[in-house]
Amino acid sequence: MQTRRDFLSGTGHGFGALALAAMLHAGESGAAPQNPGTGGELRVLHHPPRARRIVQLFMGGAASHLDLWDYKPALEKHHGEKSDFGEHVEAFQNGLGPWMKSPFKFKPSGECGKAISDAVAPLRDCVDDMAFVHNVVGKTGVHSQATYLQATGFQRPGFPGMGSWVSYALGSLNENLPTFMVLPDHRGFASNGPKNWGAAFLPASHQGTTVFPQRDNPIEDLLPRAIFVTRNADRAGLALINELNRGYQSDRPGDSRLDARVRSYELTGRMQVSAPEALDISHEPKHILKMYGLENAGRDYPTTINPEEEIEYFGRKCLIARRLLERGVRFIQIWSGNDNSFPRRNWDSHEDIQRDHYPLALGMATGAAALIKDLKQRGLLEDTIVLWTTEFGRMPSTQGSKGRDHNPYVFSNWLCGGGIQGGISHGPSDQWGYKPLERENPTEVYDIHATMLHLLGIDHEQLTVRHNGIDRRLTNVHGHVIEELLA
Repeated sequence: MQTRRDFLSGTGHGFGALALAAMLHAGESGAAPQNPGTGGELRVLHHPPRARRIVQLFMGGAASHLDLWDYKPALEKHHGEKSDFGEHVEAFQNGLGPWMKSPFKFKPSGECGKAISDAVAPLRDCVDDMAFVHNVVGKTGVHSQATYLQATGFQRPGFPGMGSWVSYALGSLNENLPTFMVLPDHRGFASNGPKNWGAAFLPASHQGTTVFPQRDNPIEDLLPRAIFVTRNADRAGLALINELNRGYQSDRPGDSRLDARVRSYELTGRMQVSAPEALDISHEPKHILKMYGLENAGRDYPTTINPEEEIEYFGRKCLIARRLLERGVRFIQIWSGNDNSFPRRNWDSHEDIQRDHYPLALGMATGAAALIKDLKQRGLLEDTIVLWTTEFGRMPSTQGSKGRDHNPYVFSNWLCGGGIQGGISHGPSDQWGYKPLERENPTEVYDIHATMLHLLGIDHEQLTVRHNGIDRRLTNVHGHVIEELLA
């Protein structure tokens, strides 16, 4: 009687041949690759990915689509005339004055001819790699809720940030650095602060790690600062804490917070070597520093908002982001603008669009353009997605004489990089930039998130976590992949 071993040996030289056949079949059929990362929940991706990494550029305070990328000739033609929306408008403040054209000139750019404003002129070199979405809608004109929605997919606290979901699903590409890192505005946090990148009900190890690259101590508590603490003593202390935590954890196996604390201490030990090297830009070539606007870094700046300061600080974060991406960080979030500050140091330009938006926009555009070009010349853009977003837009009518009120009814996002079709504009807004042109077919944050997960090889409907009796996911119960954006 033939044994099972004899059968396998005679029909394919055993288990090795079966494994080889399975791998060959996967390659021929386009099956998703195994092991997308270390420590991720997904052992096998849902489909072949187009991207491996994400950079999210978040403009805190609500950047005006009308003054950056959504050109409206009708506002130029009817500038100063009484605004008439044809329906009742619930304004956030008193921003229903006359129609207001942009104070910035628009110019067609690239082979695609996309018109963007002088305020973001550095990005004119990149428009053929960018896909603009001009019919994004929100649910509220309140900064905190709207920021939650764009950052976590829900407009209330208690839900993981997008980077946390990606970290949870895919795991790490480099065990010596966090999977999800956040570079806030150098003046402080935007609305909601760290809750925008918290892990919520996911394991706490997937929360974002904040980095302030302009500070003497960019990552809090990474290195001992007291002169009496030696490196060996610090490591011995970490080892003792981990030993105590492991003993405590064995009695409480269901508490992810303790496991995350143990992992954070272990990661801290590795980061004490890897992080300072990744954050050190002193050896970057002069032409790279100049591209990011850092040729005169370290200057003293006035208290009023100014372009030079914004260029340096946002450019530094973009250069650090490139260095982190090169070293395997999976998801990076870069913020421009802090929470409600006076004089304005964020994008909430109720009083004066030209005064406030121009420095922020030029700083953002200088850094973002450098990042796109740098990733492209290094071959990293083809599998890295860059997403630009904000919590909502601004009204086409005036508030006061120079400002714009909140507009949650329509605003813009743009994407470029891994799997994104460049040089296109999707989903126009109406002639005023007040609401989507096709009001029955807007784009929501769920669609943006679903598309990005799709490019990472993830079906957004299958990435779920049971919490309080509900299968939660980043896209809630909504969202579809925007096929028109895919290359």
